[in-house]
Amino acid sequence: MNALRIVAVVAAVAGVGMPACGQSFFTREGDVLRDSQGQSDPHAALRAVSLSFVQPPMPREFAIHDLVTIIIDETSRSESQQKLETEKDYEIKAALKQFPSLRHLIEGQFENGDTQRSMRLDLSGGHEFNSEGNARRSDRFIARITAEVIDVKPNGTLALEARKQIVKDREVQTIVLSGTCRREDVTTNNTITSSQLAALTVIQSTDGDISRAAKKGLIPRVFESIFNF
Repeated sequence: MNALRIVAVVAAVAGVGMPACGQSFFTREGDVLRDSQGQSDPHAALRAVSLSFVQPPMPREFAIHDLVTIIIDETSRSESQQKLETEKDYEIKAALKQFPSLRHLIEGQFENGDTQRSMRLDLSGGHEFNSEGNARRSDRFIARITAEVIDVKPNGTLALEARKQIVKDREVQTIVLSGTCRREDVTTNNTITSSQLAALTVIQSTDGDISRAAKKGLIPRVFESIFNF
């Protein structure tokens, strides 16, 4: 009797296991699930069985002339050291024992001079130069600027360009920026950091009375060019 019960339990388990095996993802190929627009939807299977599934936001579509805010935070540091030592010595010696008579030479005659004294030339010199220099520089540029989408590549990459000009007390500050980024890197707040831009170019210039007063005049620059060595 016990043997019959065991056989019945095994048959029942086998009968339940066969449909489960037929529904397993490991024993059959799953169909490619698509959304309402016919695009492949990799989250469809998880969304169908999960009660806490959160649909990730779809990448935003951009068009030319759309605006994106760029947060600029660039830091650069450089350090250089140079040392130069040069030394030069030279010596020249010459002696002139005889020289034709200038009076006879003018008359077309070649005769020795009236004096037999020899003229000597002795020249010596030396040169030594030592130079040593150290330079350290640290810069940081922080700003926010809104850029315009000037091109959308076939793969979705965005080409951005921005220009900002601030005029205050006859001082004109100009910032020009350009670069490319992925559309996925643009946040929901429509911002992106400068470190996420490829081929980044940032140019900042200032023109006005203060900047011109800080520059050296023509005469100091001429003297520095002449006595630079």
